[in-house]
Amino acid sequence: MSAPNADEFAPILPGQGASDYERYLRTDELLALQKGPDEWVQRDELLFQTVHQSSELWLKHAWMEVEEATRLVEARDIAGALRLLGRANRAVRYVVSFLEHLELMSPWEYQEVRRVLGHGSGFDSPGFRGIRQVSPGLYAAFDALRRERGLSLLEVYTQGRDHEDLYQLAEALIDWDEQVGIWRFRHVKMVGRVIGEDVVGTQGTPVELLAGLIKHKMFPELWTVRTDLTELAKKSD
Repeated sequence: MSAPNADEFAPILPGQGASDYERYLRTDELLALQKGPDEWVQRDELLFQTVHQSSELWLKHAWMEVEEATRLVEARDIAGALRLLGRANRAVRYVVSFLEHLELMSPWEYQEVRRVLGHGSGFDSPGFRGIRQVSPGLYAAFDALRRERGLSLLEVYTQGRDHEDLYQLAEALIDWDEQVGIWRFRHVKMVGRVIGEDVVGTQGTPVELLAGLIKHKMFPELWTVRTDLTELAKKSD
């Protein structure tokens, strides 16, 4: 058997990089997006940028899955929508876990990093903006399907065994709302742990105000129906 030709596995994809792996993933560009040691004001800038850049990638993945899931609900492909919503929910869980790394920064040393952030703020996150843009459409698609079935939201739950797909869809939506809410909560706790709870953020927003946003719900109807179910159960006792 002849030895493999040295050029047999040479990269064939266009672009920069010593291998097709590097060319397809554009790793040269990806790994150049973070500041280098000669640019750091404090070495935790690498940690800070890595967490936020990777979070933006996962948030983009999450909201694009929700956007496609919405289209599938509108096309009445509920099974396909549930699969994508499951992936979106897991993506947000990853982003929540990344916040733990930021809590490993020294609060004092972070102050050096904070000085070079300008007016950068989580309020300007493209990923969070994408989530806010696609979520109302997801609920509208679910609500249209519910009405088509001739069911109230209460009946989706009380008759859930007879409408399993619709019930599972409702639960996937509240999971999405819950995961985004958990992300908000963990973000606020992380900010308070790193810079304090009684300070003003990089855009002049008090951390205390951020804490108030935790109560926001994207799909309040799905939370209210739980109260309705409890009240209904009391009446039947």
